[in-house]
Amino acid sequence: MSIQIVEVQNQNQRKAFVNLPFRLYKNNEFWVPPLKSGELELLMPEKNPAFDFCKAKFWLAYENGKAVGRIGAIVNDLSIQKQGEKIGRITRMEFIDSYEVSEKLFSVAEEWLKSEGMIGVNGPLGFSNLDHAGLLIEGHEWLPSMASDYHFAYYENHFKILAYEKEIDWLEFRISLPKETPKKAGRVAELIKKRYGLQTVNFVTKKELEPYKEKIFKVFNDAFSDLFGTFKLPEKLIRFYISKYFPILNPRYVKIILDKEDKLVGFIIALPSLSKALQKAKGKLFPFGWWHLRKALKYPVEMDLMLTGIDHDCQKLGFVSILMNELLKTANGDGLKFAETTGMLENNHVAIQIWKSFDHIQHKRKRCYRKMF
Repeated sequence: MSIQIVEVQNQNQRKAFVNLPFRLYKNNEFWVPPLKSGELELLMPEKNPAFDFCKAKFWLAYENGKAVGRIGAIVNDLSIQKQGEKIGRITRMEFIDSYEVSEKLFSVAEEWLKSEGMIGVNGPLGFSNLDHAGLLIEGHEWLPSMASDYHFAYYENHFKILAYEKEIDWLEFRISLPKETPKKAGRVAELIKKRYGLQTVNFVTKKELEPYKEKIFKVFNDAFSDLFGTFKLPEKLIRFYISKYFPILNPRYVKIILDKEDKLVGFIIALPSLSKALQKAKGKLFPFGWWHLRKALKYPVEMDLMLTGIDHDCQKLGFVSILMNELLKTANGDGLKFAETTGMLENNHVAIQIWKSFDHIQHKRKRCYRKMF
């Protein structure tokens, strides 16, 4: 029987779209499932504020009545305005190892993007800077962080056969944390703080963190605005992400820097690794998923370095060393041995150099592809 492509148009189809990778990756020890409720929310225009500036469509591929693949396509007006060319995005593609399936999925996505006036496509990219991005092409033997992705190794060949070419890569590192905060690093951090009149703020409770939430995102918008695939997040989307992610933060793993005028000029957000807890939760908070997540947050084993942002005017002043010094104190106190970075663009040499000062391995690589019509 031939492959049937069906556009996702109702809630049952959205659920089928979200559920598909749970079946494809069943028993895969490296795939980290998302929470189904969160994924569903991102697909719904009435829930996801990114639809204020994005158009998106999603499709499922069926063979003999069984879902065997999926894909999404996005027209992101803010991204197009920034880059100055009408390039659409592909997102959330998953499929069995069948070129007939992948060809039909990519074809329907590309044809829709053409109908919207796009001259090309890149991806995998999501709705925004904080959505998942990139195809895993190296590091399939490693567990990803909750902010990263796992993909079947055969996907890379499908992209090549479908005439997609490399646009840029993200690199991920695994850091071996020192048993004690290095004295030299501490002295350097104190010198920088003294030179620029800075103070660091540590948190114990979420209530203490509350006044800084919007300020953190203001610095985030500023710090990331020049990077590939990014754009300044609108206020409505910022509030959406705050409501989505701040409840799961462990405030002890958030550090900020204030300048002489008490302006927030830098932050780092780490998170006790939730990957194994999410595997145990199997996409659901209830009945026991919440317990696995709560345990992982309260009793960390290793940490994921989620976001680091420095005010644009301060990015070459060594402020990251101050933040890492504070974070290491917390990690050492909790007995953590390892940290995972999120993806860093291969041409972001300043960010990459930070982690090269630690004992590390570069163990994963994700790729963004591009195809012109």
